[in-house]
Amino acid sequence: MKDFGAFLDLLTMLASDFRMGGLFVLLLMAAVSDWRFYRIPNWLTFGGMAFALIYGTLAARTPLSGAALALGGWGTGLVIMLPFYALGIMGAGDVKLMAMVGAFLGPYQTLQAILFTCIAGGVAAIVFAIHRRRLGHMLANVRAAAQGIAVSGIAGVRPSGTIDARQSIGKLPYGVCICAGTVAQVLAHQLGYV
Repeated sequence: MKDFGAFLDLLTMLASDFRMGGLFVLLLMAAVSDWRFYRIPNWLTFGGMAFALIYGTLAARTPLSGAALALGGWGTGLVIMLPFYALGIMGAGDVKLMAMVGAFLGPYQTLQAILFTCIAGGVAAIVFAIHRRRLGHMLANVRAAAQGIAVSGIAGVRPSGTIDARQSIGKLPYGVCICAGTVAQVLAHQLGYV
């Protein structure tokens, strides 16, 4: 009975919370764009960030707390994902999309959404590698990267920060993973699992 009540609360939230509905629509648009064109448009991410900041500020009990929550989430998403862009692991659109997600969710939920996104990304990478019959190659890349990080850490040498494109198994539209991970986190949060 508790799960049914949580499910009804979830449906109510989706029907009444304009902010979460907007986030889901923006995430779906970003996922489709990334899937089809390997690009997430700036108008979508920056427009979403502006919407989340304005709505969060106006809908909060106090405008200052709403703005602080939105900006804190935006900063959390940006700061955590930016190193992946610097290493060449993901594109700038993916980083901006996660910053947009943060502006909607606030810092704590953004951390959870990033964790869910990483899980979705790992599963997608494995499925992608299996589909391309390159799982062994992917696992060798992961092993080499882990060894490089370990050796760099032990020797105190800074890693090069670039990945050789010839060793890649292909391009994964990570906006799809951000969409899946964020939606899963929001639903799990609303149902009381996280």
